[in-house]
Amino acid sequence: MTLPMVVPAPDLPARVRIHEVGARDGLQNEKATVPTAVKAEFIRRLADAGLTTIEATSFVHPKWVPQLADAEELFPLVSDLPARLPVLVPNGRGLDRALALGARQVAVFASATESFAKANLNRTLDESLGVFEPVVRRAKDEGAHVRGYVSMCFGDPWEGAVPLHQVVRVCGALLDMGCDELSLGDTIGVATPGHVLELLASLNEQRVPTNVLGVHFHDTYGQALANTLAALQHGVTTVDASAGGLGGCPFARSATGNLATEDLVWMLQGLGIETGVDLAALVATSTWMAERLGRPSPSRTVRALSHKDAQAAQPPQEK
Repeated sequence: MTLPMVVPAPDLPARVRIHEVGARDGLQNEKATVPTAVKAEFIRRLADAGLTTIEATSFVHPKWVPQLADAEELFPLVSDLPARLPVLVPNGRGLDRALALGARQVAVFASATESFAKANLNRTLDESLGVFEPVVRRAKDEGAHVRGYVSMCFGDPWEGAVPLHQVVRVCGALLDMGCDELSLGDTIGVATPGHVLELLASLNEQRVPTNVLGVHFHDTYGQALANTLAALQHGVTTVDASAGGLGGCPFARSATGNLATEDLVWMLQGLGIETGVDLAALVATSTWMAERLGRPSPSRTVRALSHKDAQAAQPPQEK
């Protein structure tokens, strides 16, 4: 397989933890429901490719995300894997369901804007934070690791540009509740590198340390890798990505696919940054999943490497 030439750049992390979201954030946006057995095999293949954090599913009410209605059936099929398998829990009932199955990494999903809080959670921003507080507290009491997602950190389809102080306030509230880490979401993909650096600096100024922050970029305007590199230059070492570039957001129509894990790994390998991921195995996994979904992978790296492999497999033409 073709691999990038390794040319390290200064002042970047030696290692990055990829928080793989394809099985949850990726598949929740599919129009057709993916069979549970296929989801389980997808997660197992991702683990075999070296991914150590794989977001498995969401314990949200099936009415809101029917594609993930099989959470109780799916989680036991993969819980034996030697990987962290975080799950989304939108409320106390979702936490109960997750803990009953042995989940010990959970995530809550907050918004930096009023409009998205109402669209996604049917509550005001403050009301949603009020719902999360007892969920986070009880999860911590049960010994669980809690991630706090913050969506619409850079732009909102209803409100436009999001003031930095709104994002900082929500992040501070989630940390005060007891969240162990935060994921800064560019849900509609409008961020640019300078905006990313400004938000990270603003968070640091308000005593939110870089080591609790991850970034979650969508590639709507082709900025996801550039934004990731900016975050790495600031010291961020956790990056969310989705195998094959799957995903979007069912509650924000302008949200297109996530940063493809393969595209991220290609860049990180070229920079000499360790991930522990076998790129060939990952590409094979996304190609396999694309076949199950009945369409090509949107990942540029998957398409490029799959094309090269197909060409190499063809017999030479006679002259």
